[in-house]
Amino acid sequence: HCVRAILKGLTKGVHGLPLIGSGDWNDGMNMVGDRGQGESIWLGFFLYDVLMRFAEVVDTKGDATFAERCRTEAAQLQHRIEQQGWDGEWYRRAYFDDGTPLGSATNDECQIDSIPQSWSVLSGAGDSARSRSGMEEVYRRLVRRDDALVQLLDPPFDKSALNPGYIKGYVPGVRENGGQYTHGALWATMAFAALGDRERAWELFRMINPVNHAQSPGDINRYKVEPYVVAADVYAVSPHIGRGGWTWYTGAAGWSYRAGLEAVLGIRRTGSQLTIQPCMPRDWPHVDVAYKYRDRSITLHFVRQRSNSTAVVVLEPQNGVCRLDLEGVTENASFEVLLT
Repeated sequence: HCVRAILKGLTKGVHGLPLIGSGDWNDGMNMVGDRGQGESIWLGFFLYDVLMRFAEVVDTKGDATFAERCRTEAAQLQHRIEQQGWDGEWYRRAYFDDGTPLGSATNDECQIDSIPQSWSVLSGAGDSARSRSGMEEVYRRLVRRDDALVQLLDPPFDKSALNPGYIKGYVPGVRENGGQYTHGALWATMAFAALGDRERAWELFRMINPVNHAQSPGDINRYKVEPYVVAADVYAVSPHIGRGGWTWYTGAAGWSYRAGLEAVLGIRRTGSQLTIQPCMPRDWPHVDVAYKYRDRSITLHFVRQRSNSTAVVVLEPQNGVCRLDLEGVTENASFEVLLT
């Protein structure tokens, strides 16, 4: 089933990039490629990641032929993205059916979209210098610190001739149309962490955390939704700047968990192997994490200075990374992770 899905997804337009059809992650861009010619640069990064990850799965099944095809397709796609997806300071978002770029400095609206920048990092497909440039532009143009929100794109769609689809039906600055779409904001958070930019990763995570939208009566009156669940979106348009949108049933909730656990705390598990690569702000003195693996609970103490306790196992990072085999860990074990 997975093989057939991947083969179905190996489409190419005139730029050699995946066809966007009637929408990719952003289903509001349903008119970008509805005539079957439009292409998605973000989808190129995403497909690259799928291909490279699935090649590892195929290796375990002994299918060397399809594993090689996955890696070959990924390499070719990576090359085409660099040739056709770069705009000069950031990666473009897509191409319309007629070849008009989207997410380009040449556009009047939606000059920059955050998700191709984030996924150029998260997929590992982007040129490192270009990815850093794109993320710098995300921080400069889309992170609104005074309003504590992270826009998906800017400027919003409004009066230009571009017709990307029903996204344009939203008021400029609301939901996908230039508001904070939290799912995408969390990808930006994870991308900054992947770049090792711990201060910006934490800054964005704090902005997104709903608790921080309820620090005062004024905050609560502005945010208006529950401060104990993730909001799918936050408005970026006056007079509703900072107002939360859909809550409770957003996939951004799962991504917020992953951003906090995997990106900021740096805790990732593959099978029974725990990899710990913290990306915490340097002014954090210590952090304690209660981690559960199957029927066992362990404690991870992140510290900047080693304690004198002989009862705690010390995990010293090698090149910034600690590794722990959970299969050999007993119930209620404690580990001390030295922060660099």
